[in-house]
Amino acid sequence: MDDCVFCKIVSNDIPSYKVYEDERSLAFLDINPVNIGHTLVIPKEHHADLSDTPPPLLAHLVGVVQKIAPTVAASVNAEGFNLCMNNGQDAGQVIFHAHLHIIPRFPDDGHSLWSGRSIEEEELSKTADAIRKEFLV
Repeated sequence: MDDCVFCKIVSNDIPSYKVYEDERSLAFLDINPVNIGHTLVIPKEHHADLSDTPPPLLAHLVGVVQKIAPTVAASVNAEGFNLCMNNGQDAGQVIFHAHLHIIPRFPDDGHSLWSGRSIEEEELSKTADAIRKEFLV
């Protein structure tokens, strides 16, 4: 895609801090990181998000994350990391090229996960039914 920033990184039209590359994927440091070492893992082919990415390619990306995430974390002396993928504008996706975030975490880094909330049992049941009807007979 001509106007996609990540496609331009793949084609070397835009520089990046690459940390891993293979025939199907590329990993590079996020230039606006949540924490130092924040790394993005992308497919070289343009796919907008999780739903648009073919399952074998998505599995490959997760394999890359599994391979590099421990090194990413260790390189910045982090003992943990978050793995996330924003899908759609409402979920915070800014660049519409599928990408996984590896975010090293540190004690007292000032970031927290979202908190859960209480949902009535009736609403949980209704939601489960709506999802389940697409997958179970």
